[in-house]
Amino acid sequence: MRRLVAETRLHAASFVLPLFVTSGEAIERPIASMPGHAQLSIDRLVPVVREAADAGVGGVILFGIPDTKDEQGSSAWDPQGPVPRAIEAIKSADIDLTVWADVCMCEYTSHGHCGVVRGTTVDNDATLPLLARTAVSYAAAGADVIAPSDMMDGRVAAVRSALDSAQFDELPICAYSAKYASAYYGPFRDAAGSTPAFGDRRTHQMDPANGREALREATIDLAEGADMVMVKPAGPYLDIVRQVRDRVDVPVAAYQVSGEYSMIEAGAANDWIDGDQVMLESLTSIARAGADIILTYYAIRAATLLG
Repeated sequence: MRRLVAETRLHAASFVLPLFVTSGEAIERPIASMPGHAQLSIDRLVPVVREAADAGVGGVILFGIPDTKDEQGSSAWDPQGPVPRAIEAIKSADIDLTVWADVCMCEYTSHGHCGVVRGTTVDNDATLPLLARTAVSYAAAGADVIAPSDMMDGRVAAVRSALDSAQFDELPICAYSAKYASAYYGPFRDAAGSTPAFGDRRTHQMDPANGREALREATIDLAEGADMVMVKPAGPYLDIVRQVRDRVDVPVAAYQVSGEYSMIEAGAANDWIDGDQVMLESLTSIARAGADIILTYYAIRAATLLG
């Protein structure tokens, strides 16, 4: 009876699985702070993507671990970099799910910041052409969704213009519109090697105290050409997910981030909580708040349990 009258239902097709891809072969480096996840070379990543598709998961989003880093993050747009090559490999394997490409410079810069740095400050306008160039590189490799996560002002317009000029005008953009300067990202920064060498990201990521600002950011991104908007993190910001859902008429994504995942895993490992039940409850709450798409490290596990 509870199943029959449930107001919110989870669907595996609404999940997007984040994956970390590196160059080389036969590489699987476990991420200590994210049990069950690893940095993967392409030959190890493709079977995971196939497993996700077989479980009914709707998509994967790729984060690159480059061989080299520099001040501009030039490996980000290298067509032989880990993300373009991974996209091509997934497409060549004819796996039936969407391939998202995260666009940001933080994994690729030697200083770990999301763009070009002048002194100790990220130069917003100097970063925009680099983000646009990266987006086009991913589009050329075959990405289905471009997801700029850097939070630079004007980056959606810059990416949209570059994609259109390169004949990728049909390619959708999912903007990380309400990305907060959150303490929940710690395990991700371990996984992606993107911890800032100095300072923090509060100059461009949002203040956790602000809610109305999220609505302004989403409205601006849609005006610049975004097709979907995202709230990140998800669980601690369910009120923002709901407010954004009520404001916009496009798909709303929410990212259950690394810290959310790691806390559930730590609690389950110590037998303090039922890990599977807490996982499903947390995902249900994100969907109930209004998310159409949920980026989650639990995508395969949750999809398998949902049958």
